[in-house]
Amino acid sequence: MQTERADRSREIKIIVGAAIVMAGRVLACARSAPPELAGRWEFPGGKVEPGESEVAALVRECAEELGVRVEIGDRIGRNVRMAHGRSVLKIYLARLVGHDEPRALEHSELRWLAADELDSVEWLPADAPIVAALRPLLAAATATGAPPERR
Repeated sequence: MQTERADRSREIKIIVGAAIVMAGRVLACARSAPPELAGRWEFPGGKVEPGESEVAALVRECAEELGVRVEIGDRIGRNVRMAHGRSVLKIYLARLVGHDEPRALEHSELRWLAADELDSVEWLPADAPIVAALRPLLAAATATGAPPERR
C-alpha cells in the first residue's frame, strides 16, 4: 500500500492548455491567483484527471474557465517540464465552436493577441516556449487568411 502511494506521488502529472485561435489571433488569459502568479498570462487549461484523455480534459477546462465549447486540433510546441519535472505541459491548437464568446470566469482578463502583440503581456515561463512556436503560425495565418490549425 505504501509503495503504491509512493509510486503515485512520482507519476508525472499532465497539464494541457489550449491555444485558441480566431482570425489570426490567440486568446491569452491573465491569472487571478495565486498571488505570486496573478497578472501573468497563460493559455487556458489545466490538469488531466485520472481516466480522462488530454482532449477531454481540455474541452472540460475551456468550458469551466471560459464558458466555451472548443474543437481541439494539433499539438503545438514541445512538452514543457514544470514543477521540477513532476508535471509536463502540453498545448494544443483549438478553435471556438459555434458563436461562443470566451468569458473570464477564472481569470482577471482575456485578450486576443496577434503575432506582433504576443510580447505585450508577461507570459508564465512554461507558456513562453509555446508562444515562440505559435508566433510564425499566427503570422502566416494573418498573411494568408487561413486558420493555423488547418496548415
